[in-house]
Amino acid sequence: MAPHIERIAENFQLGEGPHWDGDTQSLYFVDIKGESIHRYVPATKKLTKANIGTHVSLIIPVEGHKNTFLISKERQLLVVTWDGESDNITVVKKINTDNNEKFNDGKCDPTGRLWVGTLAPREGGATGCLYSIEKGHVTKVADKIIISNGLAFNTEIKKMYYIDTHTKTVDEFDFDVERGTIKNRHPIFTLPKHDIPGGPDGMTIDTDGNLWVATFGGGRIFKIDPRKPETLLYTISLPAKQITSVAFGGSKLDELYVTTACVQHGDGAKLSPPENGGLYRITGLGARGFPANKFII
Repeated sequence: MAPHIERIAENFQLGEGPHWDGDTQSLYFVDIKGESIHRYVPATKKLTKANIGTHVSLIIPVEGHKNTFLISKERQLLVVTWDGESDNITVVKKINTDNNEKFNDGKCDPTGRLWVGTLAPREGGATGCLYSIEKGHVTKVADKIIISNGLAFNTEIKKMYYIDTHTKTVDEFDFDVERGTIKNRHPIFTLPKHDIPGGPDGMTIDTDGNLWVATFGGGRIFKIDPRKPETLLYTISLPAKQITSVAFGGSKLDELYVTTACVQHGDGAKLSPPENGGLYRITGLGARGFPANKFII
């Protein structure tokens, strides 16, 4: 049976950072250009948001604290409370990082440690970095990055997969989850070798150990086996051109939620809503994901 692609919400400028929360059975995500955080509840089809007023690229629930989230705000990381209904948020805590660029994609590993990267400014060179943040302690773990993006951890928690969109590769690190260290970065999949247009963006991993990768400007999601370098398993084309990220959700974690954008980019071609900038759900993939990790303060 072919996968079923459904557009469930629309009119986002730059949807990003989908995070499925099993406790509330809802999807949290951001609109970076729209400067807002969002919640979508499939059972009721209700979509709510809160305006942040500036660049916001991630939202991750905080472990053990109801209605509490880690969000980015320009160059800051904040712990906030939000009821998921109103337009009001309250800042509980600021995490000091002293970085010089805006934050972009970020995820937590199974210990609740945050891995988050930054964006190099236009024409600024490879000045972006990747950080790990654990109980207030901030460590720079990689540098010389242009657009820090997708993150995933393998089923044995011994590998971390990582994307700097500018390189057009999916990379792998050896990962020590106890020490929170990474090393031996190398590419395991190269988009141009497979004639995949655009750049890799967000990604997620399924319980079989395969990666699902969004392509910004490529209009597709591709599935790869990271244990077999340069092995393309499957491709799904979507109506939107700028696919930004993916996350498994639903009660069985077998639904793939997809964020997209509708921004002028590269060749200057104008993209039209509602296909571009829509939030999608794909079912019938025959794959399941893992529960998303929450941030531990």
